[in-house]
Amino acid sequence: MWRFAGDDVGAARARVEAALEAGIDFFDTADVYGPDNGEPFGAAEALLGRVLAEAPGLRDRMVLATKGGIVPGVPYDSGAAYLESALDASLRRMRTDHVELWQVHRPDMLTHPADLARTLERMVVSGKVLSVGVSNFTPAQIRALQAHLPFALATTQPQFSPLHTRPLWDGELDLAMELGLAVLAWSPLGGGRLSGEGAVAALLDAKAAEAGVSRAAAAYAWIMAHPARPVPIVGSQQPGRIREAADAFRLQWSRAEWYAVVEASSGHRLP
Repeated sequence: MWRFAGDDVGAARARVEAALEAGIDFFDTADVYGPDNGEPFGAAEALLGRVLAEAPGLRDRMVLATKGGIVPGVPYDSGAAYLESALDASLRRMRTDHVELWQVHRPDMLTHPADLARTLERMVVSGKVLSVGVSNFTPAQIRALQAHLPFALATTQPQFSPLHTRPLWDGELDLAMELGLAVLAWSPLGGGRLSGEGAVAALLDAKAAEAGVSRAAAAYAWIMAHPARPVPIVGSQQPGRIREAADAFRLQWSRAEWYAVVEASSGHRLP
């Protein structure tokens, strides 16, 4: 919901309903989503809150996740006072009393992981948050935080796409499999770069043509093929393209095909 914006509640509701109709029930937003669209801090959450006010029944059909900890101009604050106030503000904007998942959006290097762990524990104990995770943390930062938590982290959210394969190499996907973390892949279409041409796009198109699906669906399927079972965060704001995401289940990548994308993305052959 990074680009979830505008004043048209009907159009916003149509995007939510298109996802649910396609079998997508996980909705990922953040308090900082807004300024990148020329809107105020919290605007994406507030728009979702207006949708839920108009159609309250939608809330029971979704797994709702948000994030906090980015403060424009700071830029990061994971101190207890800030995070707890940020959570309350998010809940007010979305007009809900809890979220299924709350994630630290980016690591604050000035907050000790033990202090952050205590804050996250209080969030869960309060009932305002059912589970917690992290976004854009390194494997070492994930381990440091988990060491101080009395319960397991639920998620890690890295940037991961056929054009951005760093989680394959930096140990994050391996750590996710070790700890049982769900992997939420943000920008799975390379921030729109996969709409262009290139060796990776050609391989995706060839695979997509076999199954009669879109290039985007082929990219989602490529991400989902990894044994860590990453979940692509679909960012389209077009109901038709949101529904199209379900086509990712209509194809399977062979090992040779999957590794060919890795090689094309890196620009060199694997040894």
